[in-house]
Amino acid sequence: MLYSVKLVACLVLASLAFSDLVSRRLPTRAVVIVAGLYCVAAALVPISAAAFLGHVGLAAAALAVAALLFRFGWIAGGDAKLAAAVFLWAGPSFAAPVFVIVSVCGLILGLAVIAADPLYRRVDALRWLSCLSRTRGVPYGIALALGGGAAVWAPLSHSASIV
Repeated sequence: MLYSVKLVACLVLASLAFSDLVSRRLPTRAVVIVAGLYCVAAALVPISAAAFLGHVGLAAAALAVAALLFRFGWIAGGDAKLAAAVFLWAGPSFAAPVFVIVSVCGLILGLAVIAADPLYRRVDALRWLSCLSRTRGVPYGIALALGGGAAVWAPLSHSASIV
């Protein structure tokens, strides 16, 4: 059952990444589903209340930091919500590796946006790259979804081993 929950979470994350690429929108309902699936997974695995609260606390901290980034206009509101859901899954034990994955993927996406902009304008065969237009911004939801996928498959707590 746990694997089914994790698989569904990854499918929702993939749909969020696609939505961000195509429309630069991260539907709140899908983000809430990702967070809710963590709660289901946590109920399926015997983790302590302290471990669960550690995950929730990290998610709250991620939301606070992401809200500040949103306030400065560096990320969109959907990215802030998705960051909280991703770090809910990661928890304190896997926050650093997930942060690195999100950061590196975000950097690669940013470079892809910079590189794609002149290409799709000059070469008709590369029109599909217009989804990476500079004017539309960087789809950080993709990076968050990739980090989220890693977080989903990490153990839910350091003491719980998931087979």
